[in-house]
Amino acid sequence: MINLNDIMETINMISEENLDIRTITMGISLLDCADPDIKRSCEKVYDKITRKAENLVKTGEDIEREYGIPIINKRISVTPIALLAASGGDPVLYAKALQKAADTTGVNFIGGYSALVHKGFSAGDEALIRSIPEALSVTENICSSVNIGSTKSGINMDAVKLMGKIVRQTAEITADRDCIGCAKLVVFCNAVEDNPFMAGAFHGIGEPDCVIHVGVSGPGVVQAALKKCPDGDLGKVAETIKRTAFKITRMGQLVGTEASARLGVPFGIVDLSLAPTPAVGDSVAHILEEMGLETCGIHGTTAALALLNDAVKKGGVMASSSVGGLSGAFIPVTEDAGMIDAARSGDLLLEKLEAMTAVCSVGLDMIAIPGETPAEVISAIIADEAAIGMVNSKTTAVRVIPAIGKKAGEELQFGGLLGSGPIMKVNLTKSPKKFIDRAGRIPAPLQSLKN
Repeated sequence: MINLNDIMETINMISEENLDIRTITMGISLLDCADPDIKRSCEKVYDKITRKAENLVKTGEDIEREYGIPIINKRISVTPIALLAASGGDPVLYAKALQKAADTTGVNFIGGYSALVHKGFSAGDEALIRSIPEALSVTENICSSVNIGSTKSGINMDAVKLMGKIVRQTAEITADRDCIGCAKLVVFCNAVEDNPFMAGAFHGIGEPDCVIHVGVSGPGVVQAALKKCPDGDLGKVAETIKRTAFKITRMGQLVGTEASARLGVPFGIVDLSLAPTPAVGDSVAHILEEMGLETCGIHGTTAALALLNDAVKKGGVMASSSVGGLSGAFIPVTEDAGMIDAARSGDLLLEKLEAMTAVCSVGLDMIAIPGETPAEVISAIIADEAAIGMVNSKTTAVRVIPAIGKKAGEELQFGGLLGSGPIMKVNLTKSPKKFIDRAGRIPAPLQSLKN
């Protein structure tokens, strides 16, 4: 039976604590759009996306209006485009076809201009990767990702070396727009197939032909709940977070089930990730500070984040049998008001963020770095983060933005959900170039042998 107190609590979460559905993401397989003629293949891609997602935005708006639940983004993820690019031709044509489909359907983003190269390059992979800077510069709503490692396969250091160059080229080609291209590019280790969040979403080959995923967010709700137990021990803190995550996930389950029924496609997963925004009261960093840290980034931050991430997952799996994606806590610097403040004050450093990624949902996310940072240093940052993911059997990622023409301490401005923030200091006194130039492969760790 629905309890009046539960209804009022949910209303308060939405109106006062920034609770929202961050995204409804429709995953669409494009495997049947492959064609030796790339122009014909692009036509098939456009036709299938616009047919499948014709009512996606309207359905999201209808649910938002009828239930009073804010749904911030409507998105699409597609099969990694490198699989289609194997037939030859200029992969940028696919990016333009995806942009045309985004314009027609009205979605906020399409993710899947992607390649999976954790064990090596197959036909189409390298061509697509080399096309990423141009593809992201000539489109507005397309996101790209590359998976360069996994626990099972190790780390493809040839791909790591290449991606350092690609990230830098993407920054340079979009330098007149605050290097925005890099905000739409993620380098993964252990990428998942059902992630509804951008910029790393793609539709895995093990997924159905079409599916609906939901990404829920609620850092403000968790922070508000913790304010009500200011003196409880950490066990009480974990229990409070777990109970709050349960309530948030139930809302995501409702929206996902309803969207699935209305669109006539299977319901996939609820991704319960605490995805922050630059808005005051919607910050993962502020949750950590509510636990008792004077500011995010000081000693104790990694332990607090580990507690938060674990409690979120435990609460989510009790609320839905379809929890998936990444589900935990995101720490994107420019997208989190508390992270921005901590980085500006110098309390949050890149090295501490790297330590935090060992226990959170993703990795080094939305971090502006000095424009002078060379490609080999970017590759080394990617390699370090991939090693954390590989050894710990978790997803890690790097989304850094070399701020061309700017130095550490200056600011980079994106606006909207991408936010703004200080350019963080990177250690450039010594070079990892010889290590990166060795290329080859870092072998899979012993824990990969689980069968």
